[in-house]
Amino acid sequence: MDEQVIEKIVAEHHGSLGGILTILSEVQAKYGYLPEDSLRRVAATTNVSLTDLYGVATFYKAFSLKPRGKHLVSVCLGTACHVRGAARIAEELCKQLGVQPGETTADKEFTLETVNCLGGCALGPIVVVDGRYYTNVRKSKVAEILRKTRAGLDKPQGNHGFPLTIQCPHCQQNLMDPAKPIDGVPSIHLTLCWNGGRHSLHLSCFYGSFVSACDEEIPVDSVVGIVCPKCGRDLTSEWTCLECGAGMARLLVQEGAALMVCTRSGCKGRRLDLDTILAEETNRPNQE
Repeated sequence: MDEQVIEKIVAEHHGSLGGILTILSEVQAKYGYLPEDSLRRVAATTNVSLTDLYGVATFYKAFSLKPRGKHLVSVCLGTACHVRGAARIAEELCKQLGVQPGETTADKEFTLETVNCLGGCALGPIVVVDGRYYTNVRKSKVAEILRKTRAGLDKPQGNHGFPLTIQCPHCQQNLMDPAKPIDGVPSIHLTLCWNGGRHSLHLSCFYGSFVSACDEEIPVDSVVGIVCPKCGRDLTSEWTCLECGAGMARLLVQEGAALMVCTRSGCKGRRLDLDTILAEETNRPNQE
């Protein structure tokens, strides 16, 4: 581990909202996983306890404490994907890669894992490779997916470090939309209320990316309402934006944190609240 690399990453992001997630994400991008020495160095440099860093690193499936292959392959075995034959897709991936879920190929090219839900139940079976979603996958397509991955032919269009899976804090339904990708991966689908109408809004799920798409051009500086497209409830929170003072909509990150999004058109105000995660990890009973 190069301590100067770690210190440079920390210097660039420490103190920013969501800074710890970004730091760990960049460390993993550098080494392919989070080495113990790197976590100790981040803890010493940021004054965040090693226990809290370990809690965040183990809470998010995006992080790994052991070396992974060059390419991460995730196959969904959730109920909707399972009834569409996801188990057969997983078996075919095991066969072609020569590993079981949780293992890495001998050449360090692929790590295979299974997950419970990837947010696109209507499009299953779903396989994700390096952030690229493949929907309605069939056994006959597995070899082609792996071939394209090895050749580098099907990379996501953008990589902003840390993707978030978003749910409504009221109805708990998944708000990810694979049918409307942004930055090459499913976007966050919200309903925007403005000027007496309701409009479809899609945001990049990468924390740090401000790419968005709306079916109506909203004038910059307009304050809008943001509601859940599934249950229709208002997502406005008690928080105000540190950038402009407007209200913020509260979204639930699937792993347990909260993402705040400014309701003023054109403002890049974001807040990723990890206090819930750190509190849960600190209060979690020792299971040893």
